[in-house]
Amino acid sequence: MFLTGLMLTSGAIRLGAGWSAAQALTAPAPDEVTEPKSQTALSADTCTKTTPEVLAAFREREELLATREYAAEERAAALAMAEDLIRKRLAELEAAEAALAETLARADGAAEGDLTRLTSVYEAMKPKEAAALFSTMDPQFAAGFLGRLRPEAAAAILSGMDAQAAYAISAILAGRNARVPTR
Repeated sequence: MFLTGLMLTSGAIRLGAGWSAAQALTAPAPDEVTEPKSQTALSADTCTKTTPEVLAAFREREELLATREYAAEERAAALAMAEDLIRKRLAELEAAEAALAETLARADGAAEGDLTRLTSVYEAMKPKEAAALFSTMDPQFAAGFLGRLRPEAAAAILSGMDAQAAYAISAILAGRNARVPTR
């Protein structure tokens, strides 16, 4: 019985809500209204407004949307400008990177040229004079040059050095590629 009462009450509420919505649909057009006599229901809830109030609310909403649209267009323009600036900076960075790579390649080439020339000078020296020079060098430095020399010239220089210096340089030459991966 109680459940039936709840269902009837719910139906009556829905019928009343549908009735006020139906009234809103059959309301006269804005140009037919001469004077607002009563408030017209716009929805099933308790919010009611007259036609001029609704029109004013629509105009207000339209102004708000226009303001938001203008702000969105401004943001889009700012983003486009930022993207252009980023593209320009990226192009500048790429150009600077290319210039740096070219400079490094020239410097590497020049350094390699210097080492090749100095290696040729050491090979052209008499072995006894070259041995005296290599004996005064740091063993790492001397090993770098001896590794670049022709084997005959390197052997002649090493044989002219004292045994301890020749051993240190030989150990460096033998071990410098020991840690290179084989695969």
